Amino acid sequence: MSFKLLGLRDELVKATESLGFQSPMPIQQKAMPVLLSGEKDFVGLAQTGTGKTGAFGLPLIQLIDSNKSHTQGIVICPTRELCLQITDDLKQFARYMNKIKIVAIYGGASILTQIKQLKSKPQIIVATPGRLIDMIKRKAANLSKVSYTILDEADEMLNMGFQEDIDNILKKMPDHRKTWLFSATMPKGVAAIARNYLTDPVEVRVGSKRQGPKNIKHICHTIQQKNKYQGLKRIIDFSPDILGLIFCRTRKDTQALSELLMQDGYQAEALHGDLSQAQRDSVMRKFRRGSVRILVATDVAARGLDVDDITHVIHYNLPDEIEIYTHRSGRTGRVGKSGLSIVLVNSKEISRIRMLEKRFNICFEFNKVPDGKAICEKQLSGLVEKIVHTDVNQAEIEAYLPAVCSALENFDKEELIKRFIAAEFNRFFQNYHNADDINANTKIRAKTRSESKNRHGSKNRHESKNRRESRAKTKPVKRKKRLESGKTQKLFINVGRLDKINKGAIVRLICDKSGVGSGMIGEISLNREFSFFEVEKQAARKVRNSLNNAKLDGRTVQVHKAIQKNAAH
Repeated sequence: MSFKLLGLRDELVKATESLGFQSPMPIQQKAMPVLLSGEKDFVGLAQTGTGKTGAFGLPLIQLIDSNKSHTQGIVICPTRELCLQITDDLKQFARYMNKIKIVAIYGGASILTQIKQLKSKPQIIVATPGRLIDMIKRKAANLSKVSYTILDEADEMLNMGFQEDIDNILKKMPDHRKTWLFSATMPKGVAAIARNYLTDPVEVRVGSKRQGPKNIKHICHTIQQKNKYQGLKRIIDFSPDILGLIFCRTRKDTQALSELLMQDGYQAEALHGDLSQAQRDSVMRKFRRGSVRILVATDVAARGLDVDDITHVIHYNLPDEIEIYTHRSGRTGRVGKSGLSIVLVNSKEISRIRMLEKRFNICFEFNKVPDGKAICEKQLSGLVEKIVHTDVNQAEIEAYLPAVCSALENFDKEELIKRFIAAEFNRFFQNYHNADDINANTKIRAKTRSESKNRHGSKNRHESKNRRESRAKTKPVKRKKRLESGKTQKLFINVGRLDKINKGAIVRLICDKSGVGSGMIGEISLNREFSFFEVEKQAARKVRNSLNNAKLDGRTVQVHKAIQKNAAH
């Protein structure tokens, strides 16, 4: 199958060839014939990194009339990072179609600059929900003639609290438009959008409903909690060419872990909600060009992160919500490449690994953390490989050779090799010469795939209860959600409708600043000048401490325990 046979114009086929795309990926093969017709609403379900941007981007560009200078296509996505990535991809696709203008609209950048860009009358706008709503209110964005609307990473947008914004945006568009919805999963919130705003959509699914990408290997290391950091360093050291993404639960843990790694000589940086946009951009530039090899991130900060060459995803902490595991692990093994998803757990967390296996039909390999000898051998092998394949610029180095040869003339070949190895490997030899075995003494029988399948299909009462509990944890949060009575705390926050915020903004603030999952947030009540929200009691203190003096749209936030009416009784 070729892009030409799918019905693409010659200019777009030429663009795919220049980008090195040899043949369409599965989601592209199934989606593009439908989308190129421009006559159907569409739902595409596929994991991240499977080529979804090409699946909707190439048909969108082909359907745009470059002779008309009004907005014809809107792509809505959850984060600034993804917004910029999609915009860049679309511009690459349209590189041989000069009349098509594509503009990115997102928060954290100059709104005046973006208004000026919109005045150039782009045919395609790529936007995050909040900034697009702002542009509509300012009458800078006119959606009255939009023909095609794409909702990308729809489940992520709902998890981040964008439900109300999406509803408001879709209501501003003409009824006759075609809507294409792309999502990794199909929770009830996404199904509701499809039901309310799409007409008889064609649905395409790549992979089974509960199945992660097949090109990702899932590995579990069981170690004692006190040895977790040492275990992490061994995993990194065992992978000389790692470009890794490490997940922690909170921004505080993320910052602390990244600082420890940097102190120990690793090329690491943190990515969390306390970073300014300029700091985030700087970190991502370093990560993309490889000067930073390890990115330590929170789930919220990593949403929409789109880097194709990530080799390892390491779960330093398991996520609070089970569904997040697939979003994390999907950051590696992208565009057909293989990847590793590595989990560090203690013996008490093994039950959660089994739950992941049942839930997503994956099979973990239970491996020991590499010992010192294996790490040194792997690093040495990597160094030798690097030396063998190093290009030598004879002209540049010629002038320095006499002095170097003179200094080394008393050493034979074997002695020189030993000294070069020692100079490069002293740190590893010192760290791992007498390294202890830090693996937990836990006997875990690795399941075969057939056993995993049988366990997944079991109907006994205990597993049914686990299944109900895991579904409850992974449902996208509803703003009228009531958590279990007696296990919640009601909190006051000093922002309300006068501050032009919605419930989604409060959810995003809580998740971003505290690292608490959206499933731990209950009912939110917006008032004129203040609001109330419920969180699980176990997370209440963390939320209060994290949100106090934080900024929400420029206003300093104060959060404290709500006064209960019956407190005196």
